[in-house]
Amino acid sequence: MDKFDLIIIGAGTGGTGVAWPAAKAGWKVAMVDVEPYGGTCMLRGCDPKKMLVGVTEGVDWAERMKSNGLNAEGVSIDWAKMMAFKRTFTEIMPPKLEKGLSKSGIEVLHGQARFNDSGTLQIGDRELSAKYFHIATGATPMTLDIPGEEYVSTSTDFLEQDSTPQRIVFIGGGFIGFEFAHISKRAGAKEVTVLQRGKRALVNFDPDLVDMQVKRTQALGIDVKCEAVVEGITKSGNEYIVEYDTPEGNKKLTCDQVIHSAGRVPNIADLNLEAIGVSVGKRGIEVNEYLRSTSNPNVFAVGDCANTGAPNLTPVSANEARIAAKNIIAEKDVRAMKYPPIPSVVFTLPPVARVGLLESEAADQGLKFDVKFKKTENWYSSRRVGEQFSGYKVLVEQETNKILGAHLIGPGAEEQINLIAMAMGQGMTANQLKGVIFAYPSYASDIGSMV
Repeated sequence: MDKFDLIIIGAGTGGTGVAWPAAKAGWKVAMVDVEPYGGTCMLRGCDPKKMLVGVTEGVDWAERMKSNGLNAEGVSIDWAKMMAFKRTFTEIMPPKLEKGLSKSGIEVLHGQARFNDSGTLQIGDRELSAKYFHIATGATPMTLDIPGEEYVSTSTDFLEQDSTPQRIVFIGGGFIGFEFAHISKRAGAKEVTVLQRGKRALVNFDPDLVDMQVKRTQALGIDVKCEAVVEGITKSGNEYIVEYDTPEGNKKLTCDQVIHSAGRVPNIADLNLEAIGVSVGKRGIEVNEYLRSTSNPNVFAVGDCANTGAPNLTPVSANEARIAAKNIIAEKDVRAMKYPPIPSVVFTLPPVARVGLLESEAADQGLKFDVKFKKTENWYSSRRVGEQFSGYKVLVEQETNKILGAHLIGPGAEEQINLIAMAMGQGMTANQLKGVIFAYPSYASDIGSMV
């Protein structure tokens, strides 16, 4: 049996962020993943998606600026070349990452990890033991539990295909549904539909700004249907028939591809965590503020597979890994995880961004606050780039003048929200943020007028 000080399951940010410092501290470390090294964000999520968005931005610019002097008639996307561009990143990263880990003395393993009843870890025909285990296996698409689910493609499938179907249906109106719908439509798909089972889409974002994004999405030619509950999928030749229920009755859609964008769940089902007494809740492995399992002190977990209560975002898992590494190496709880204001962004064009509380959340907490809400399509920053859908909503606490939440839609929103998050984390008041002198004209220079 092979013995290690630490075995890490999952080779994304939540895993590598523990592996490097442990190896540097002289620990004997092994890492295993059933997928190529790099994790979901790097290979099957955030990074490749943003590369596709980068290409489709060209189409968006051409459309927005065609009446402003830009002669770009007939701008179109070659899907195969766009995917080849994406692979210039996703194909080189796994071997590069493995090489770096191996050079640091970390044993790199491949295969499905599963705990044995004896408390050891089985990977293929190898049995391994360790003093500590760190789990960072991320999330996987949730089961839809509908007839014909076998016909549904995943977001990973979408990011690997060499052509875009002409008729696409996305089941779910969250991050993935909206981002991939925008990519598909700008890349040339003729019919793109988003089916959202709830009354509104992008439920974690401000309703007023989401309404603006839905209108922008519809203006792009994407059909967004809320209160549309998918009941089943059948196949007829090369076509798929999606049956869904609405307040007006049962309806059907015919398409060439159905994409799962209805949410993800912790990717821990195959680990046999019961064998080592690790407690699991609906949101994943139960951990304390030190990222240690609440039921097995030799196990740590971070990221989308851990029930930390934090948003399932890559930079969150990276930060959690940094804290978990300190506690693992110290072999005692020396650093609790403290979450700063965490921004999140839907990378549509234009993006929608959020940090802090929603208006409804602040009200539910009994906070007294002022709401600053404005549509800004006539502001210089939007006029300059021809964007007709932009706006903001900022919540400012009355007694303290502190920013409770900020919500943005428009060009530059993904960077504006970072600056506001930084200001909130440092305890700046709205008036203090107004006093910051940003370079002008820039997207950041609009922030003072928002707060």
